[in-house]
Amino acid sequence: MENNFLQLETEIVNALKTVYDPEIPVNIFDLGLIYEIDVRENNNVYIKMTLTAPNCPLADDVVRDVKDAIGRIPGVSSVEVELTWNPPWNKDMMSEEAMLELGLL
Repeated sequence: MENNFLQLETEIVNALKTVYDPEIPVNIFDLGLIYEIDVRENNNVYIKMTLTAPNCPLADDVVRDVKDAIGRIPGVSSVEVELTWNPPWNKDMMSEEAMLELGLL
């Protein structure tokens, strides 16, 4: 059971890495926009995330892309995405890989 959970969590992270911020050419996971991944009962997935800017005009598109990417994983029953602005995103939340890709290291 634990092994299945870890495999699903890995698949969720991989799915999130296919979703890109519309303004920055880096995936949302490596940008540090994902604050929480919770696989709940019956493989219902909860994601708490933010965006790089609260006034992002494509916020709905990014949330939809996250739901679609995770929803395509076999065995996932549902996907709930909560958008939060606390704590506010900053570049220190990016992975080292993202910082290298953007030339910040």
